[in-house]
Amino acid sequence: MTEQSQAKAAVLGLQHLLAMYAGAVAVPLLIGTGLGFNETQMTYLISIDIFMCGVATLLQLTVTKFFGIGLPVVLGCAIQAVAPLILIGGKAGIGAIYGSIIASGIFVVLISGVFSKIKKLFPPLVTGTVITVIGLTLIPVAITKMGGGDATAQSFGSHNNLLLAFITILLIIGTQVFTKGFVRSISVLIGLIGGTLLAYIMGMVDFSAIGHAPIFHVPQPFYFGKPTFDVWSIILMIIISIVSMVESTGVYFALGDITGKQVKEDDLKRGYRAEGLAVILGGIFNTFPYTGFSQNVGLVQLSGIKTRKPIYFSAFFLIILGLFPKIGALAQIIPEPVLGGGMLVMFGMVAVQGMRMLSKVDFANDKNLLIIAISIGFGLGFNITPQLFSKLPETVQMFTGNGIVISSLTAIVLNLIFNGLKQEDGLEEMFEENI
Repeated sequence: MTEQSQAKAAVLGLQHLLAMYAGAVAVPLLIGTGLGFNETQMTYLISIDIFMCGVATLLQLTVTKFFGIGLPVVLGCAIQAVAPLILIGGKAGIGAIYGSIIASGIFVVLISGVFSKIKKLFPPLVTGTVITVIGLTLIPVAITKMGGGDATAQSFGSHNNLLLAFITILLIIGTQVFTKGFVRSISVLIGLIGGTLLAYIMGMVDFSAIGHAPIFHVPQPFYFGKPTFDVWSIILMIIISIVSMVESTGVYFALGDITGKQVKEDDLKRGYRAEGLAVILGGIFNTFPYTGFSQNVGLVQLSGIKTRKPIYFSAFFLIILGLFPKIGALAQIIPEPVLGGGMLVMFGMVAVQGMRMLSKVDFANDKNLLIIAISIGFGLGFNITPQLFSKLPETVQMFTGNGIVISSLTAIVLNLIFNGLKQEDGLEEMFEENI
């Protein structure tokens, strides 16, 4: 690579980092708050989370005989693990959290060969539906951030917040419309930087996070103590890991669709193994389970960059940020409304990518229409109103309240009932087209 192309790849990598940063730090923030961690513990938790996101992403990017999917995928902490881990920590202690994570990672590595053989469970009908639901489910998160992040605050939806959010969106649209090539490919980054500069002029940028963060941080194995292995906790985390594998499968196929690479059984096997190894390392260094980040799928589609080079830069940036919390804190100065504007565009692109995959489905078949309708209905409806299942056991509610999980399972089961395993998965046609 020339110096110029290296610089472009680095900037694109920075854009991917900013796209996933809020989602990456959300998991340790939610779990640490739920378990009552103090400021020192929270600082470690966030720093090691960022560091391990980089390590996990490198594991997926680098293809070896046993590990790595080889797609431009960014790994981050699985949001569906938040409630179960808080529950485990509250009932069995912090050691049980990391014991269950290590055990579930070993489980993922061991079943990777078997899980990779069920590719026919994920034809475009299923993966397109799931990716669409992922995008649509995440959009309300972006809308909340556009208003300021806290819907109960008096300032929520203020003129300033709305101005920042929509200026960010307009900057992204303007860059896409009026520029070409590299500049166009970093439209989201331009929108985030422009929105933050406007927020600074308006006095809405808070630099306190940088001042409070330590200068240097060293990852420490078993920082919170030795892991303990509680059977119930391990079973629960294994179930969560299977759900994460289903979600990652959708991400892999979506990225394969965008980049024009056919995702084969061996690719899936190496991808699952890398994910499992990342989960094991997460347990050892006291962070959390990892999965493919769907928001970065939209960014790959939007930027039009189909190589892994920018993601390598993202991974290295994440590792560096994890070692130097003050540098990492720079990303925290982006105001919520600005993040919300950027996220709205990216999450919308994820949903569109799912719809694009569904375009390969035979809509003349009423059964296919029914599968998509019910899966999307369950996915969005149950996610919006999880209290529908408030009378069920708490462990059941963890799954029924996750629209992505419910949509995935519904689409898979209904597809098996109506279409069986004999139908062609339809992926060949998608990969033959210019994407």
